[in-house]
Amino acid sequence: MTDQNAVPPQLLHIVIGGELRHLGEPTFRDLSQVEFVGAFGSYDEAKKAWKARAQATVDNAHMRYFILHAHKLIDPRGDAT
Repeated sequence: MTDQNAVPPQLLHIVIGGELRHLGEPTFRDLSQVEFVGAFGSYDEAKKAWKARAQATVDNAHMRYFILHAHKLIDPRGDAT
Protein backbone atom coordinates (compact mmCIF):
# COMPACT_ATOMS: atom_id res chain seq x y z
CA MET A 1 0.00 0.00 0.00
CA THR A 2 1.45 3.39 -0.99
CA ASP A 3 0.84 6.64 0.83
CA GLN A 4 -0.82 9.12 -1.58
CA ASN A 5 0.36 12.02 0.62
CA ALA A 6 3.99 10.94 0.73
CA VAL A 7 6.41 13.72 -0.14
CA PRO A 8 8.98 12.70 -2.76
CA PRO A 9 12.58 12.79 -1.55
CA GLN A 10 14.28 16.15 -1.96
CA LEU A 11 17.60 15.87 -3.76
CA LEU A 12 19.25 19.28 -3.63
CA HIS A 13 20.90 20.41 -6.89
CA ILE A 14 22.55 23.82 -7.35
CA VAL A 15 23.10 25.45 -10.74
CA ILE A 16 25.96 27.93 -11.14
CA GLY A 17 27.85 29.35 -14.08
CA GLY A 18 30.29 31.90 -15.37
CA GLU A 19 33.10 32.55 -17.79
CA LEU A 20 35.94 30.04 -17.80
CA ARG A 21 39.60 31.00 -18.16
CA HIS A 22 40.21 28.22 -20.69
CA LEU A 23 37.74 25.99 -22.46
CA GLY A 24 39.51 22.82 -21.37
CA GLU A 25 39.35 23.32 -17.61
CA PRO A 26 36.55 24.26 -15.19
CA THR A 27 38.32 27.29 -13.68
CA PHE A 28 36.27 30.47 -13.57
CA ARG A 29 37.80 33.67 -14.91
CA ASP A 30 36.45 35.75 -11.98
CA LEU A 31 34.86 34.07 -8.96
CA SER A 32 33.12 37.30 -7.98
CA GLN A 33 31.16 37.06 -11.24
CA VAL A 34 29.95 33.46 -10.83
CA GLU A 35 26.19 33.40 -11.27
CA PHE A 36 24.02 31.47 -8.83
CA VAL A 37 21.11 30.34 -10.99
CA GLY A 38 19.26 28.57 -8.18
CA ALA A 39 18.72 25.60 -5.90
CA PHE A 40 16.37 22.86 -7.04
CA GLY A 41 14.78 19.84 -5.39
CA SER A 42 15.36 17.45 -8.29
CA TYR A 43 17.81 16.87 -11.09
CA ASP A 44 15.10 17.41 -13.72
CA GLU A 45 14.30 20.89 -12.36
CA ALA A 46 18.00 21.77 -12.22
CA LYS A 47 18.54 20.53 -15.77
CA LYS A 48 15.76 22.77 -17.07
CA ALA A 49 17.36 25.82 -15.41
CA TRP A 50 20.84 24.80 -16.61
CA LYS A 51 19.62 24.38 -20.17
CA ALA A 52 17.83 27.73 -20.20
CA ARG A 53 20.91 29.63 -18.96
CA ALA A 54 23.27 27.73 -21.26
CA GLN A 55 21.10 28.49 -24.29
CA ALA A 56 20.77 32.15 -23.28
CA THR A 57 24.57 32.54 -23.27
CA VAL A 58 25.38 30.42 -26.33
CA ASP A 59 27.12 33.37 -28.04
CA ASN A 60 29.88 33.41 -25.38
CA ALA A 61 32.08 30.35 -25.94
CA HIS A 62 33.72 30.72 -22.51
CA MET A 63 30.44 30.75 -20.57
CA ARG A 64 29.62 27.47 -18.85
CA TYR A 65 26.95 26.35 -16.40
CA PHE A 66 27.16 23.40 -14.03
CA ILE A 67 24.77 21.30 -11.99
CA LEU A 68 26.17 20.53 -8.54
CA HIS A 69 24.72 17.46 -6.84
CA ALA A 70 24.65 19.10 -3.41
CA HIS A 71 22.59 16.29 -1.88
CA LYS A 72 25.67 14.06 -2.22
CA LEU A 73 27.73 16.54 -0.18
CA ILE A 74 25.33 16.82 2.75
CA ASP A 75 25.50 14.25 5.54
CA PRO A 76 23.14 15.33 8.34
CA ARG A 77 24.30 12.46 10.54
CA GLY A 78 27.92 13.56 10.26
CA ASP A 79 27.22 17.24 10.88
CA ALA A 80 26.38 16.63 14.56
CA THR A 81 29.75 15.14 15.44
